[in-house]
Amino acid sequence: MRPERWLLALALVLALVGYSRDRFDDWIDATALPTLAIETGTEIRDRNGDLLRAYTVADGRWRLRLGLDAVDPSFTRMLLAYEDKRFFTHHGVDPRAVLRAAATSIARGRLTSGASTLTMQVARLLEDGPTGEIAGKLRQVRLALALERRLSKDEILTLYLNRAPYGGNVEGLRAAALTWFGKEPARLTPAQAALLVALPQSPETRRPDRHPETARAARDRVLARMQAAGVIGAETARTARREQVPGARRPFPALAPHLSDRLVGAGGGVRMTTLHRPTQIAIEDLARQAVRARGERMSIAIIVADHRSGEILAHVGSARYDNDPRQGFVDMTQALRSPGSTLKPLVYGLAFDQGLAHPETLIDDVPMTFGTYAPQNFDGYFRGTLPLREALQLSLNLPVVQLTEAIGPARLLSDMRRSGMQAELPGKPGLALALGGVGVTLEGMVQLYAMIAGGGVGLRLHATADDTPPGARILSPEAAWHLGDILSGLAPPPGAPKGGIAYKTGTSYGYRDAWALGWDGQHVIGVWMGRPDGTPVPGAFGGDVAAPVLFQAFGRLPGRRVPLPAPPPATLMVGTADLPAPLRHFKSRAAAFAPDPDAPLIAFPPDGARLALNGAPLVVKLREGRPPFTILADGRPVVRRLDQREAWIDRPGAGFVTLSVIDGAGRSARSSVRLD
Repeated sequence: MRPERWLLALALVLALVGYSRDRFDDWIDATALPTLAIETGTEIRDRNGDLLRAYTVADGRWRLRLGLDAVDPSFTRMLLAYEDKRFFTHHGVDPRAVLRAAATSIARGRLTSGASTLTMQVARLLEDGPTGEIAGKLRQVRLALALERRLSKDEILTLYLNRAPYGGNVEGLRAAALTWFGKEPARLTPAQAALLVALPQSPETRRPDRHPETARAARDRVLARMQAAGVIGAETARTARREQVPGARRPFPALAPHLSDRLVGAGGGVRMTTLHRPTQIAIEDLARQAVRARGERMSIAIIVADHRSGEILAHVGSARYDNDPRQGFVDMTQALRSPGSTLKPLVYGLAFDQGLAHPETLIDDVPMTFGTYAPQNFDGYFRGTLPLREALQLSLNLPVVQLTEAIGPARLLSDMRRSGMQAELPGKPGLALALGGVGVTLEGMVQLYAMIAGGGVGLRLHATADDTPPGARILSPEAAWHLGDILSGLAPPPGAPKGGIAYKTGTSYGYRDAWALGWDGQHVIGVWMGRPDGTPVPGAFGGDVAAPVLFQAFGRLPGRRVPLPAPPPATLMVGTADLPAPLRHFKSRAAAFAPDPDAPLIAFPPDGARLALNGAPLVVKLREGRPPFTILADGRPVVRRLDQREAWIDRPGAGFVTLSVIDGAGRSARSSVRLD
């Protein structure tokens, strides 16, 4: 704008004031204000208020909410000293600045300095209006005067700090500090503050990533003015001028992206979470390291929670939030997968509570069938008779299927859901449920283990501030403690510290899912590894792949590890021999009605045989059983108190004969044969 036009604009305003003060006031009061509400991007913050992830506003601009209390005071002093030193005394227009600018411009024949106050700049930013025409300048003057009547100085300054342009799609001081320095504006160096004061005057030509020399020169001019005005000292100014200007934009924080997306979907604004930013950073870094050498399609998910409160402290849905071969955009904490053997602790805990077994109860790990279902152990071997404690530590299948049959699959599924976890079945629950025949999520499994770690009471995991109601009791404190005692006795992965962590691993059918879940006295952590598309990962065992990551995750938690609790007072801690008789040896329903494996057998003649004796005596051969034996033919004793396992008896007669044997323990066997 030419100097004479500036004077004309000023004269019009002053003439109106001189003509009638009342009419001038009416003119200002009648000013229609634009909307003062500032659209700012949604923010996800951690438990301490630190930024985890930010989102742009609707038009793609980075603009984040900022209050005066979150601004470095040195920046505010520089801004006012450089832009509007009489900000707190004028009423929107600074007549002294206008007269000075006009006089200087007339003397030099060109516009050499502006006279816009911060309030006038706010007026321009709110309307995004022109600055070079008389009508536009008059509108800014009128709007500035109106803003001063309706807002406080702090409110006007806050509007400027939230709307000032800083280059590209960056608006507002907070977004600018994060973009150019990767930090919040609460603590700025003098050089950083000076650059952020200079940028809004010409945000595109002074962008440090595109025009570093211009940006440096503008910053240094601000520093020189600040030194001359006494805002900073000479040594501070010299040090600040040696500081490099940023050469590139910094990415905005994008921690916990999958969880953040879910929270944004539930509403915008500032969303406070229970996450802990340092822990989130550490666990995300661990996830990236864990899959680095396991192929480009391997994914991972990790959840860390405080099982005393249910608060989620870290949430990782994939190794990297990207559309890569790992399908990083898929949140694997929410995907339905087979849990493998990780449901076994719940089965054992329910068996303890129902009086079916104790950790020292003996159970048979031998081949057996349950109707048409004939489960096998993962390695194909059977261990015979062993305590339940050892059966759980070895993750054997036959013992847990026997317990599930006694508990009832429907009861098991019901208690899984009562604990708060998601469990999806295509049909009715069967015995295969205990071996992973159900769809669960990592979040649900961590919820289940949090229940066990918390003494048997379900507590809903949550990532936002929440008054969580007390959950249902699923296990007794004694049963939950027994599980922790058993699982803390497992050997840790090679190189991991011993003791203090109770954990269980699992591998789903076909090596599609590798799991590891564990807890100490405060934290519960769940790790899943596999491919999002469900294809197998040959050789990916939970114990080899996921367990080391679990222990590394515990190692990255802040503070000292809280030990597992002491046993509750009512805990029964005795050996097998001291248990009540019904608890010493568990028998499944199938085993209860099956022949005793040590019962006597008639090895010869076998059942259904046809023999031609030709007048010779009949030989009977026995196996198993305990002598002395009694042999009967058609119910009539023919041999008594036999100490050997072979006997000769006189021909009982032609035709069909039923041979029976009774051993010293009263157990029997029979064989029907035909003699010619």
